[in-house]
Amino acid sequence: MASERELLESVPTKLWIGGPVDATGGGTFPVRNPATGETLVEVADATPEDAMRALDAAAAVQADWAATPARQRGEILRAVFEAITARAEEFALLMTLEMGKALPESRNEVRYGAEFFRWFSEEAVRVHGRYQPAPGGTGRILVHKQPVGPCLAITPWNFPLAMGTRKIGPALAAGCTMIVKPASETPLTMLLLAQLCRDAGLPDGVLSVITTSHSGAVTAPLLNDPRLRKLTFTGSTPVGKKLVEASAHGLLRTSMELGGNAPFVVFDDADIDAAVQGALLAKLRNGGEACTAANRFHVQNSVRAEFTRKLVSAMADYKLGPGTDPETTLGPLINEDQLNTVTDLVEDAVSAGARIELGGKAPGGPGWFYPATVLTDLPSQSRILREEVFGPVAPIVGFETEEEGLAAANNTEFGLVAYVYTQNLDRALRIAEGLETGMVGVNRGVISDPAAPFGGVKESGFGREGGFEGIEEYLDTKYIALP
Repeated sequence: MASERELLESVPTKLWIGGPVDATGGGTFPVRNPATGETLVEVADATPEDAMRALDAAAAVQADWAATPARQRGEILRAVFEAITARAEEFALLMTLEMGKALPESRNEVRYGAEFFRWFSEEAVRVHGRYQPAPGGTGRILVHKQPVGPCLAITPWNFPLAMGTRKIGPALAAGCTMIVKPASETPLTMLLLAQLCRDAGLPDGVLSVITTSHSGAVTAPLLNDPRLRKLTFTGSTPVGKKLVEASAHGLLRTSMELGGNAPFVVFDDADIDAAVQGALLAKLRNGGEACTAANRFHVQNSVRAEFTRKLVSAMADYKLGPGTDPETTLGPLINEDQLNTVTDLVEDAVSAGARIELGGKAPGGPGWFYPATVLTDLPSQSRILREEVFGPVAPIVGFETEEEGLAAANNTEFGLVAYVYTQNLDRALRIAEGLETGMVGVNRGVISDPAAPFGGVKESGFGREGGFEGIEEYLDTKYIALP
């Protein structure tokens, strides 16, 4: 396997528009290592003119790509899946360097992210409509599916590969061209993916990657150009709302996977040891920097002390350190702003009366580290119960009755995912149906699966990614009336 420096030197650092190209004006910006704060490389800093170059390329090949046989599109996606798998260690190391997560976490993301290309390589040939006689005998109804057209994907920093592949996979399978604007913190993984796509036979212009430190200014002209027909975004709810407003001018198809405030509900009949293991996955996967991360732990009072004791013991075993260290199980946060956000939320809770059972203080020094933390005795007004912490902090609060537990879980404007632990099947189904979320994990701490529809309700957004539903987001339905 290549060394860190050899790997970084092999990754494209220019814009990817039909291949590597310089940004207009030659501007660059740094990509930093969250474990040290040091610059890894400089990458091209796109301008609005560069964004339009990418749209020109996408529009120029849209018709040809849509006309490419579905089997051929699927085989290209399958080839990319195999290429990612063959270079899994390189992708994992690259993600750890630019995002910070421990190497085992990065390896898991490579497997998960690559699977979207395999899944949608198989779905490409299963796009179908329907044919039926009109009920009134007036003719025939033909329903036809066709690609929406050029798409823009704006992806976050927390899953540098998977948040791109679960948008690129269905778009390309459906016959759409796509422009990806990755987060400025983690652009390298997506640039490497673009290179692999070309090597696998993807025609130039079908996929472009524009890296920039000025996202709003660069994407604005795209949203105002009538050739763009779809916007898909994963990120915060405030930014998502602004993008929906901006996309309204052109009435773009939109998919929004936004913020979360996931409840983790433990009932008194739960297997507590299993619940603790599920809590570790739901809370500390990706260092807590995930929209699916458990944000609030609602535990029935009769088992709260046992759950808290066992969770503290288990989280105390996590070793904080650089993600490239083989002994590390909890890497740094993405940047100083995120470290300050986590610190502020914990300090707010403590100042209101919460008790720190574990962690609770950043170690200082180089890098943006925060330890695994458990809080108890939280007042209901604590910000950390209402705001997404996006870090390795587990606030635990109690409840008495099933009705109280469900009400507490639903007491948020967000609705992405919820986790429920109970050994009672009736209760599991009752609670799952009563939760105001797009996804529910029952006795499971990880729910993401490329074969399942991922998405939320309320202020967690709309649209679905993955599963049979994922490709529908990139298809228009056309009705053809026949005599």
